[in-house]
Amino acid sequence: MIIFDQIFRTKDGKNYLLPFVLITSLFLLWGFAHALLDVLNKHFQDALHLTKAQSGAVQMSAYGAYFLMALPAGMIARRFGYKGGILVGLSFFAVGAFWFVPAVYINHFWAFLLGLLVLFAGLTCLETVANPYTTVLGPAETAASRINLAQTFNGLGWVLGPLVGSLLIFKNASGENPLVAFGGTLQKVFLGVQSEVGAAVSSLAEHASNSALIPPYVALGCVVLLVLLMFVFTKLPEVRAHTEHEVGEAANSEGVVDHVTPLYARPHFTLAVLAQFLYVAAQTGIGSFFVNYTVDVKSLAISDMQAGILLSLGGMALFVVGRLSGSIIMSRFSPGKLLGTFGLVNTLLMGFTCFRHDRFGIIALIASYFFMSIMFPSIFALGLRGLGEKTKTASSFLVMMVVGGAICPMLMGYIGDRFSMNVGFIVPLLCFAFISFYGYVGSGLGLKR
Repeated sequence: MIIFDQIFRTKDGKNYLLPFVLITSLFLLWGFAHALLDVLNKHFQDALHLTKAQSGAVQMSAYGAYFLMALPAGMIARRFGYKGGILVGLSFFAVGAFWFVPAVYINHFWAFLLGLLVLFAGLTCLETVANPYTTVLGPAETAASRINLAQTFNGLGWVLGPLVGSLLIFKNASGENPLVAFGGTLQKVFLGVQSEVGAAVSSLAEHASNSALIPPYVALGCVVLLVLLMFVFTKLPEVRAHTEHEVGEAANSEGVVDHVTPLYARPHFTLAVLAQFLYVAAQTGIGSFFVNYTVDVKSLAISDMQAGILLSLGGMALFVVGRLSGSIIMSRFSPGKLLGTFGLVNTLLMGFTCFRHDRFGIIALIASYFFMSIMFPSIFALGLRGLGEKTKTASSFLVMMVVGGAICPMLMGYIGDRFSMNVGFIVPLLCFAFISFYGYVGSGLGLKR
């Protein structure tokens, strides 16, 4: 409780732990919705006979919503406050999830894309509000720790998304227990043990029915409605953004930004916008084609469902561990240097993945999730330092950069169709290289000493 007091208790004695706990439920929900996308690419490739590049339209529709909705979401937050933005976001979220029922009966790709567009318009509102809200629910000096802690629950959603999606959307071709399938997959990937598990693949019709999309999305819609009701009957504190002076005191040697400088003239913010674009591009691209990359290692004979479970209990589990440990480490070390180091490691891992399309490449791909874990919240917190009353507007721009996820999968899919899937991972390699630069150098530019 002492640690919680330090993170959530302000100098005037107010404790924002309970509002923070409620807000973290949103991080869990949108993490789950995001992670479900990672099984949709392979599903639609099979069910609707799409190429890898065409299936990238899944991410284009979802993340394109961020580009279209980010600024309106910021306007909603400024006009109606944090709670108003949350209620609007949850409403869109629920409508988009329930739309999958008629979309299945329409059975055209555009219908599913429309549902994702509406659903992710809601997530745009939630992220525009919730991310900066966590930074003000306590002292300025612990803002980065709070947002990383909240993002840990987001990481839990990322674990559950591909796990539930793989079990409900991908049918297990061999009929084995899913946990046994996961154990066999670990043997093949980490020990190089050959197995016939998953070698017998059923026809596309047996595992690619779009009706399998109804259970996870209807269940998600019901949960979102329950959360919506909780927020309707809960009073949230409208906490003001930290002032330049408060952030400056918290930053100490990292400096204070000039109070009158516009956003576009603040290098630490403008470079954060680009870094956030590239981070989401890299994370989305890796998740979108993790299953393709893994299944394409023919010597291991891994099925779609096994690959999806490996993504969940392997990569996404490391993602959560990284988020949780990052929240602790960041309270003791420079967030910028930690971000730069993690970006550099992932640059090297992506290089290995590009040139080794085998079980070692899969291991590198899984390991990259640990080092991706702190990137989004760290870039967000570093970019918002010293912005004061401009925080909500700046947050809208940072959330808008999630549009990077709309572009990268189609580019990687095109490269995968033209050459091979492992070559496509050069795209996230370049993204992580810039993120490393931002952490080490860019995040400190323009801050007065």
